Amino acid sequence: MSKQRTITLTGRPPVKINEDAWPVIASAKDDSFSGNDYGRHQQASAQGELDDYSIRVRQHDDGRAIVYAVFDAATAWTGNSSRSGGELLDKGADIAAAIARVGEDVGIPDKVIRECVADLPAEELS
Repeated sequence: MSKQRTITLTGRPPVKINEDAWPVIASAKDDSFSGNDYGRHQQASAQGELDDYSIRVRQHDDGRAIVYAVFDAATAWTGNSSRSGGELLDKGADIAAAIARVGEDVGIPDKVIRECVADLPAEELS
């Protein structure tokens, strides 16, 4: 039995999908830790001190795509608020541009947006 997922979109009601029919084709995630101390990073993460960012692209066999992002804030530590949003795209829509729009709207750092675009399937040129 395939898992159902409800995805929050921006400016419209959420959508419910069957995950098997809408596989992830690109994703990126990170958090707000700015140091290079692995142990401190693990500790801060375990204690809920970090904002977490994620952006994903799912695509149906018919060409439609969903781009969605989640900013999961560690409000008590960072003072930020959690946000989520996304777009349902028609076949042939510019997925990279949608990643940028959704990421910016939700407050995803530019580095994470760029990583998600880079994770898209390569365009084959002749």
